[in-house]
Amino acid sequence: MNNAHPPTLFINDDHVAELATWSSAIEALTDAYSQPISNAMVPPRTMARGDGFWLRSLCAVSPSKEYMGCKLIAASPKNKKASYLISLFDQDTMRLAALIDGNRITDIRTAASSAVAVNALAGTEKFDIAILGSSALARSHLHALNATGRIAKVRVFSPTEANREKLAQEFAELYGLDIQAVASPEEAVKNANVVVCASRSRDGGPVFDAAWLEPGMTIVSVSSTLPEQRELDVATMQAAHLIVADMPEEVIHETGDSLVAIEQGCDVAAKTVSLSDVISGQVKIRNTPEDIVIYKSVGSALQDIVTAEMLLRNAKAANKYQEMNDSIVTIDR
Repeated sequence: MNNAHPPTLFINDDHVAELATWSSAIEALTDAYSQPISNAMVPPRTMARGDGFWLRSLCAVSPSKEYMGCKLIAASPKNKKASYLISLFDQDTMRLAALIDGNRITDIRTAASSAVAVNALAGTEKFDIAILGSSALARSHLHALNATGRIAKVRVFSPTEANREKLAQEFAELYGLDIQAVASPEEAVKNANVVVCASRSRDGGPVFDAAWLEPGMTIVSVSSTLPEQRELDVATMQAAHLIVADMPEEVIHETGDSLVAIEQGCDVAAKTVSLSDVISGQVKIRNTPEDIVIYKSVGSALQDIVTAEMLLRNAKAANKYQEMNDSIVTIDR
C-alpha cells in the first residue's frame, strides 16, 4: 500500500482487553472533559428498529483534534445476540484510521467516566465506597475506582448472597482492598461517602432510598438509562444540591429517575450540569461540605471515541493491531 495512504488498522477484542488500562482510560477522559465540548460535537444518539432487533449509532468529535468517530451497536434481544463496532476518522484527512471491536468499551468508558466524576465530586481525600450490585458494571466501577488510588474501604450489597461474597473475595485477593459483603443496602451505605448504584431493582423501582443519605455523599447512578428504569427515589433527587450528567438533556428527559421526580415537582433541570462543565472548572460543586451530589450517566459517544483514541495510541505503541489489506477511498470534494 502507498505510504502516502497509511493502512486502516483493526484492533480486535483480545487486543482491546490487553490495551485498555484503567489509568489510561481515566487520564484520557479527564483530559477530554477538561476541554470545551459543544453540543454539536456530541449529537443525540439514533436508533433504527426492525422486528426484534435494532441498530444504534453514537457519534462524536473528540476535543483532541485527532479523531472523530461512531460506535455502532447491532442487537437482537429476541436472539440474545449483539455486536459493537467503533470507527475512527482522522479530523484533518478524513481518512478511516481504525476499526475497533467495541465489545468491552461500553463498560470501560462508563466506569472510567464515573471515576473521573468521583475524583472531581467527592469532597474527601479517601473514598468509603458502597457498591449496590454485583454485575459486570459494578465490577468495572470497582476496578476503575481502585485505579484512582483513593479507596479506603468498600462495602458491597447484592440481593444474592453468593454473588456479593464472590465479588468481595475477588477484589480483596486482586487488590488487597478492605472490602466486605453485607446483608442489606442500608448496611452498605452507612458511613459511605461514595455510593455506586449499579443494579436495577427486580420490580423496576429505586434501589437507593433517601433515608440512607448522609451529609456530603456523592452518588453514582449508571443503570437507569431509560424512562422505565429507576435507581434513585424522588426524595434523593430532591435532596441533591447538584446533578452532574454526561448527557444532560438525555438524563433530564429520558431517564425514569428524572421523569418521576419532575412529575412530583422537582426542578431537575435547574440543578443539572454537564460533566464537562464540572471538570473544566466552570461549576462550583458544593456550597457546603454537607451538600449531596449525584453523578447520573446514560453513556456518551464522547466517552466511546475518547476511549477508542486511547486504545489506538496504546495499540500503536505496543504494536498490537492488524493492518487491513484495503480500506475505503478518501476523495477530494
